[in-house]
Amino acid sequence: MQEEQPQENDKQAITLKIAGKSYPFFIQRGKEEKYRLAEREVNKELVDARKRNFRGWNEPDYLAMVALKFAITNVDVRLSRKADDDDLGRLEELDSSLDAYLNSFEE
Repeated sequence: MQEEQPQENDKQAITLKIAGKSYPFFIQRGKEEKYRLAEREVNKELVDARKRNFRGWNEPDYLAMVALKFAITNVDVRLSRKADDDDLGRLEELDSSLDAYLNSFEE
């Protein structure tokens, strides 16, 4: 089954402010909360990064470190899911083997 594409009237305009600059977005209705939470997270991490006050760093440096932190978190989640998928695959194999073993007694 193919996923329906959102209709034009299913979208809304919002503006997010990141690092003091406003960015307009046109997003699918019902996703505003997710965007607002992400906006708060980025700005919070940026404030935390600025508190470290690295000598010679400017705004792009701090933004790059915030982006790196989120990217590392994303990689960790993906690797964790892969491990979970591998474990699930092994459990399914074990389940199939167990079923085959138990069914061999019924014959």
